[in-house]
Order: sequence, then structure tokens, then C-alpha cells
Amino acid sequence: MRRFTFASAIVALAACAATAAEPDKDGFTPLFNGKDLTGWHNVNCASDTWSVKNGEIVTTGKPTGYLRTAKQYENFELEFEWMHVEKTKMANSGLFVWGDALPAVGTGYTRSIEVQVLLNYHPADGWATSEGDIFSIWGAKCKPDRPHPKGIERCLPSEKRTKQAGEWNHYKVIGNDGVLKLHVNGKEVSGVSGCTPRKGYMALESEGVECHFRNVRIKELPSTNPKPEDVCPEAAGHVSLLAGLTLDGWKGEVGGWKAGDGVIRSMGKGDITTEVEYAATELVLDYKFPAKSESKLKVTFGPKEFVFPAKDKWSRETIKLEGSAKLPIKISGAEGLELRNVFVKGK
Repeated sequence: MRRFTFASAIVALAACAATAAEPDKDGFTPLFNGKDLTGWHNVNCASDTWSVKNGEIVTTGKPTGYLRTAKQYENFELEFEWMHVEKTKMANSGLFVWGDALPAVGTGYTRSIEVQVLLNYHPADGWATSEGDIFSIWGAKCKPDRPHPKGIERCLPSEKRTKQAGEWNHYKVIGNDGVLKLHVNGKEVSGVSGCTPRKGYMALESEGVECHFRNVRIKELPSTNPKPEDVCPEAAGHVSLLAGLTLDGWKGEVGGWKAGDGVIRSMGKGDITTEVEYAATELVLDYKFPAKSESKLKVTFGPKEFVFPAKDKWSRETIKLEGSAKLPIKISGAEGLELRNVFVKGK
């Protein structure tokens, strides 16, 4: 297996070292410099999921996951353009607003308010559109401007304004005091209010297909002093140990584990161990087993082994240590065990 280089960590370090761009005459600051991903952090995707080509941020869509800003935002005006290239099949992506630094338990996505970036999808029951929906995901909350026909926290747009594949769409997203409004190609079409969280990270979504973004810029607005419970925790330096689509960065018995779309699965044969040794202080991982499994999750982190009972729904464990000598991280194989969102804090 090739060693995973953790490109996301390099991006984050570059962002910290970068000098912030100056606002233009309208008060907007570029969120994307057109050259590289300085100011952005690859949270849980493969090292090549996100790239810059011809002045555009491009996602392959694989694996599912997100690219987030290096800093949090509260009240703002955000503008960007997006373009899908898939002409017939459903083409999905999105903007996550006020999101957490780490994904929600058992998913590749973050708790946030999602602004839909979607084409070629019109379900028969009309619960969603391809024209600019806004909705809460993974524990976030909001109130749609217009009641949804199924009673869910999703605002359907007032009219169709989205252009088709190969054409650029312009989005203006305005967030202020927990109220979020979306303008599609020059006109407001949807909105939500009462959002929580209402301060957090902005992120671009990777979800299955290629999507392009350009001319990303933001103007920050005055704070409205959100309550602590409405503010996402600040990023704490966690780095993903999963390469997204491969077992890069891990070693173990051939055929003992398989990888795909952000998840690694044990075939019940042998342990898996990081190729890099860590003197880390915290390990975060999500896991689940098949129903009625009697196996246990066994993790060797630092000098200790930690054992957790089988659970048939995604569960998160956070293991904390005092400083220790550099050691690899080992996870024992068990039939049907699935892991995702494996992050380490420290070095």
C-alpha cells in the first residue's frame, strides 16, 4: 500500500501561513485565489478529490466528503459560480453553511445548513428540486420560508432559474442572525430562518460527480452575538487517517480489509496498522457492526488497548491520551466491522 501523504494537513498549514487578501471596493474578499487551495482544508476526501484547474476549484465527487474554509463565518454575503458537467444523470454537490469542522457521526458530511447545487433531479413526489433548495442536515435546524409539502426542514425555491450542465450558475447566499437567503442567477428564490448553528465553517461538497466552482468571494457582516450553543466548535487540528477510496497509509494482511467511499471494512482476517507512528493525544473514529454481532472493536492507541462493544448503528468513540512515545495505531480485524471518520490529533 502506498503511504497517504495527508494533503489536507499541508493545505491547512499553507492557509495559516497565507496573508489574508484585502477587501475590494464593495467589501468582498476572495475565498479562492484562483491558483491553489490556500485557505481551504480537505477534511475527509482523497488527496486528489479537490484540485485547481483553469482558475476553478474542481471536485471529482469521489469519495463523498467536503472541503471547508480555514476560518469560521457568522454573518456574511457570499457569491460564487458553479457548473456541473454531467448532462443526463443526477449531478449533486452543495455548499455547507455554518458547518462543523469534523463530519457528523457515521457520515461524510457535516452538521450544517445545505444550499443545494444539483442538476437532473426532479422526483415524482416533488419533495426536492434542482433549482436551489435550502435545508438542514445532520442535526442542524432551520425553518423554511414556505412550508414543505412533507413537513421537512427544506425550502423549495419559488421558481426555476438554474441553468443546465456545461453552463455557469451564479449563487448569492446571504446569512444574517440565523436567516439564510439564496439568490439564483440574480433573483432570490429560497430562504430559511431560525438556523442553528449560525456560526461555523463554509464548505464545498463532494458527492459522486465532477463539479466546478469559481469566483468565490465573501463579505463579512457585523456580528449579532450568537449564543454559545449556536456556534460550531473551532477546529482542533484533527487530521484524517483515511484516504477515502484506498487503504493508503495502512498496512495489514492482503485481503484483510477493503476501502470504498470513505469507509474501510474488515473481512475478518488480520489487523490493520498505520504506516506512520504517532505521539498523538486524541483519536476519533466512527464504527458499526452487523446486527447481532458479538464481536468487539479493539483499538491500540499509544501504549494501551481500548475495547468497545459491537453496535449495529454508527457510533463515535473519542480516545484521549496524555503524551506518549511515537507508536502506530492498530485496529483489530473483526468480521463485518466498518470504520469511517478516523481522525488523529497531535503528531
